[in-house]
Order: sequence, then C-alpha cells, then structure tokens
Amino acid sequence: MEEHETNEFAKEILILSQINHKNVVKLLGCCFEVKVPVLVYEYISNGTLYHYIHDKQKTLIPSDVRLRIAVDSANALAYMHSFASPPILHGDVKSANILFDDNLIAYVSDFGASKLVPSDVAEIATLVQGTIGYSDPEYITTCRLTDRSDVYSFAIVLLELLTRKKALYLEGPEKDRSLASSFCKAKKDGRFLEILDAQVRDELKPDVLEEIGNLIMQCLRKNRDERPRMTEVAERLQMARRL
Repeated sequence: MEEHETNEFAKEILILSQINHKNVVKLLGCCFEVKVPVLVYEYISNGTLYHYIHDKQKTLIPSDVRLRIAVDSANALAYMHSFASPPILHGDVKSANILFDDNLIAYVSDFGASKLVPSDVAEIATLVQGTIGYSDPEYITTCRLTDRSDVYSFAIVLLELLTRKKALYLEGPEKDRSLASSFCKAKKDGRFLEILDAQVRDELKPDVLEEIGNLIMQCLRKNRDERPRMTEVAERLQMARRL
C-alpha cells in the first residue's frame, strides 16, 4: 500500500474500532506489520443467519426469535447510520453477514464494503460492491451509495427470515427467481401469506404479518428517497414484535 492509502485505511480502522453496539461485531485491532493489513474481530461462535435459514439440517428458528433477530439487526444498522460519528454505510447487508452467538443473538459483521459518510454528504460515489439479489437497483445503476441502499438490502434479509427462501433461487420460472420481485408481485396480488414459511403463518398474528409486509414494500421502493430510514424500520419492527 502507498503511504497515503495506509493513512486513510488507518483513519477508517480507528473509527470502526470505536463502534460500540451490542449487535455489531467489535473490531479489536489491526496489524500493519505484514504485507496486507490484518483485521482482528471478536469471535462469534455460532455461524450465520444464512445457514440457519437455508440449511435444512438446522432446527427451525421460532417466529418470535426471528422477529428479535430482525429487530436487533435493524437497531445495529440504525446505530451505524444515525448515531455513529461519522455515519457508516454498511454496503453489503445480507444474511451471510449476520452472525450468531450460542444464544442466537445477532451481530452485524463484515465491513469490507462499508463507507464513512461526511456529515454534510447524503450519498457517496463508489464502485458498486455488494451481493447480487441484495443490492439496491438504484445503487447499481448510479454507483451512488446511501443509507437507503442498506434499507433495501435489509428488506431482503427480512424476507429471508419470513419465507426461508433465498434472495435468488434457480428453481421455477425465470421471472420468479428474485425474492424481491416474487414478494412484490404476491403482495400486489393479495397472495403475500402464500409465500411465507408455514411456521411464520401459524405463529404470528395476521395484523403483524400485514404490518411487516407493508414495511418491506416501502423498503423495496424503486425510488430510494421514498424508503424509510433504518431508525423507522427498527421502531416499526419493535412495535410489531410487541404485538
């Protein structure tokens, strides 16, 4: 690395190391005494949300625990967007980047695509990073990352929790291979409940499911300025969980 790159990297690491939220994996340190700097994070022992949702050998997560995982993850992202100084955009929110400890407490991890946001800037021009199936379509076309890009990606994670379907899946007709598009079509056609995991349908009240479905629709809006902020998403999920 060039010296100026090392200095910029060090500044970002310094800020990331000061993140203090119970649902964000802590950065413990960084070693520069090797050719490629090594980041040291706290160890989270129990795998990823992705594996718990999609591995058929895993025990099904009760619906109330799924909601708690959603609330904790949303709170972590809301903290990064609205309470960290400067704000941090994650840039690659997905179920594989949400880790569990032995008590299934969720931790947001992997800040390789994250960006620090100056206080007077609403969006950052950057090379497109992230994961297909989760990435905000407007970010892909404009190369401009905002906090609402993370909101879109989080909505896909929320859908995974509710449906146990992958963000992209190869089974079925080509038009139905995107979880986002399948959900939006089902919601508009009044078939939202049909695509949910049977356990979720049985364990959660219809009005709770309706509220969460409406929230997801708002998070997936094509115009990102019309999407709610993560603070609102976290608050509404917390209210739904109380119901």
